[in-house]
Amino acid sequence: MDLFCFGLGYSARFTMDALEPESVWGTTRSAEGLHAMAALGAMPLLFDGNAGAPHNGAVSDALAEATHVLVSIAPDETGDPVLNVFGDALSEAGPNSICYLSTVGVYGDHDGGWVDETSECRPVSTRSKQRVEAENAWLSFSETTGIPVSIVRLSGIYGPGRGPFEKIRRGTSRRIIKDGQVFNRIHGEDIGQIAAAALRQNASGIFNGTDDEPAAPQDVITYAAELLGVEPPEEVRFEAANMSPMARTFYGENKRVKNDKIKNELGVALAYPTYREGLKAILAAENG
Repeated sequence: MDLFCFGLGYSARFTMDALEPESVWGTTRSAEGLHAMAALGAMPLLFDGNAGAPHNGAVSDALAEATHVLVSIAPDETGDPVLNVFGDALSEAGPNSICYLSTVGVYGDHDGGWVDETSECRPVSTRSKQRVEAENAWLSFSETTGIPVSIVRLSGIYGPGRGPFEKIRRGTSRRIIKDGQVFNRIHGEDIGQIAAAALRQNASGIFNGTDDEPAAPQDVITYAAELLGVEPPEEVRFEAANMSPMARTFYGENKRVKNDKIKNELGVALAYPTYREGLKAILAAENG
């Protein structure tokens, strides 16, 4: 397998580790990121979304060699940058399969009800609306070209380097309380498992990349504090919390996300089915 990653960020790295490809290319937006990407074992390439950039030819050449493609670059107001710039190159290259990493934010608010891959999308934020448009563009591309495209909608990402422990230690963590609010999560290692399974099986369609247990955010922080052996951070009502506009938008969407499809169709067995297993593993790794 030869893997091309548009954006070799956090989630893509776990996918690369799960697949263990013979060759891997990865894109970065700036020249400063080339050395860091090379250190990850990828052949680094520049891609900043500009259709007229001189380095786009090198990307097209690499795509012609790749057997599988992972896309983890977010869309913007102009649409999906990969399709905008390299749609024709991808169609001509004809990889075995493409996996596009999206977000469960596309479902919007369902008043805490359960959603699955067939549920109505009710995106609230601009970025979630752009994701819906990008998903539809990728599904249309798949239908037109016959290239299998899987769309993995990810819940809140956590894992090594992205856990709650450091904020608790620094005393900057808070337990935000909003009645009835729950979120699903997904550990980086399980993202890698899901995306790798979709790519290996040349899967098509939409899959929820999420854990088994939607949980209140304050419960997760309380459990993390228990693992550290410290008192949980103070509780702050959502209405009174000082939060960024982006963070506040997450609390405007309340849903419980089902993950049956990744288990039944892709055969994925989650390494971290709930936040408890995931947080224990993160802390154990931090403690050496």
